[in-house]
Amino acid sequence: MTVDATASLAPPRRNLHRFANPGRFLRLAGAVLPYLAVGGLVLSAIGLVWGLFFSPADWQQGDAVRIMYVHVPAAWLASAGYAGIAACSVASLVWRHPLADLAAQEIGPVGAGFTALCLITGSLWGKPMWGAWWVWDARLTSVLVLFFLYLGHIALIRAFDNPERGYRAGAILALVGAVDLPIIKFSVDWWHTLHQGNTFSLTGAPHMYISMLWPLLFTTFGYSLVFAAIVAARLRAAVIERRIRALLLARVEERGVEERVAA
Repeated sequence: MTVDATASLAPPRRNLHRFANPGRFLRLAGAVLPYLAVGGLVLSAIGLVWGLFFSPADWQQGDAVRIMYVHVPAAWLASAGYAGIAACSVASLVWRHPLADLAAQEIGPVGAGFTALCLITGSLWGKPMWGAWWVWDARLTSVLVLFFLYLGHIALIRAFDNPERGYRAGAILALVGAVDLPIIKFSVDWWHTLHQGNTFSLTGAPHMYISMLWPLLFTTFGYSLVFAAIVAARLRAAVIERRIRALLLARVEERGVEERVAA
C-alpha cells in the first residue's frame, strides 16, 4: 500500500462548518455581545440627539425631515435583515450549515420589527409631505410586501411538527421572496413615485448636507449594531435551548432503556 506523503503536509481544509460549532459560537457571541449592545446604544443615542436637536432643518421639508434619523436606518435594516435570511437559507440548503436555520429563524422577528418601524415612521413622514398617511406607492407597497414576507417566514417555519420541514419550507420562501429586495431598491428609478429618490449611490456624492449626513451615519451604524446584538442574543439563547432539549431527550431515552432492562 502506498501513502501520499503530501496528504499529511496539506493544511486542514476549512469550511463553513468550522465556524458554526455551537460551543465556539456560544463563546464568540458571549464575548462580542456586550460590545455590540453598548456600542449600538451609544452610537444610536449620539446620532438621535444630534439629528433631532442639533442638525439643521431641511429648506423644503422643515423639521419633518428629522424623522429620517429613525426611518432611514430602519429601512436599511429591513432589507438587510431579509438579505441575511436569504443568505442563511442558501447556507442551509446548499452547505447544510449547522446554525443557518436557527439564524434565519431568529433574524425573522427582529427584521419584521424594524420593517414595521420603517412603515410607521414612513407614514408619519408622509402625512405632512404628501397629505396622506398611506399611498400605494411602489416603494411603500414593496416594503409592505417585505413585511408580509417576514410574517410568512416566521409562521411557516413554525407550522410543522418536524422542525426540519419547517426550516426547508422557510428557506424556499426566503429565496423566492428575495426578489422583492431589488424591487425595493430600484422602485424609485423604475416607476414614477411620490417617494424621493435614493440619497446615496456608489457613483456619486450623497444628496445631503454634511451636517445632516453625519448624524444619519451614526444612527445607521448604531441601529445596525443593535440589530446584530439582538440577533446574536436570540441565536445564543436558541442554541442553548436546543442543547438543553437534546440533553433532556437523551435522559428520557436513557431512563426508558433502563426501565425496559429492569422489567
